[in-house]
Amino acid sequence: MSGQHYFSENPQSDSQPNEFTIEVLGRELVLETDTGVFSQYGLDKGTAVFLHTMKKLPLTNVPSGSILCDLGCGTGAIAVTLAVMYPECTVIAVDVNERARQLCAKNAQRHHLKNIHVIAPEEFDSKISIDLLWSNPPIRIGKEALHALLDTWLGRLSHSGVAHLVVSKNLGADSLMQWLKARGYPTQKLASSKGFRVLEVTR
Repeated sequence: MSGQHYFSENPQSDSQPNEFTIEVLGRELVLETDTGVFSQYGLDKGTAVFLHTMKKLPLTNVPSGSILCDLGCGTGAIAVTLAVMYPECTVIAVDVNERARQLCAKNAQRHHLKNIHVIAPEEFDSKISIDLLWSNPPIRIGKEALHALLDTWLGRLSHSGVAHLVVSKNLGADSLMQWLKARGYPTQKLASSKGFRVLEVTR
């Protein structure tokens, strides 16, 4: 049932819309989700842990006009959060899944967040540098594909750029951290909660 995978480009499953709510800077934001995308039943545990952790930490200081990225945006919970927290920056929301991209764009429009630009990975302008990248990366695509994905996108960080990732401990968070360090990316664990690690990665 490959059409059901959240990392499929064109999910074939019948649409069954659902909604969930996130809170950002005191605003309650309702997001639409659907079958065939990540978090089709609501906000997933990993992203919930990630957003909760990032809200507790001091806000990463990035200049106005910086490029931010939600890698594997799904329906846009992370992208929307970034857009609200950094209204003077541009948020690039990236996903291979066409249905996810449509939902992310719809959720951005629903909340009048004009600083979100939703794209497929191949549409990214390689001349652009990313100043802040947040991601709940698609671990289930397999280790080799995941490593290639992270190598590509972490390589697009600006010289002062930083990435924050959430990864399940049971799905290899600690080994991924060691791999990142071996690849030359300084990596540290910011938090551990409910079976997930939140990692900070720099150039």
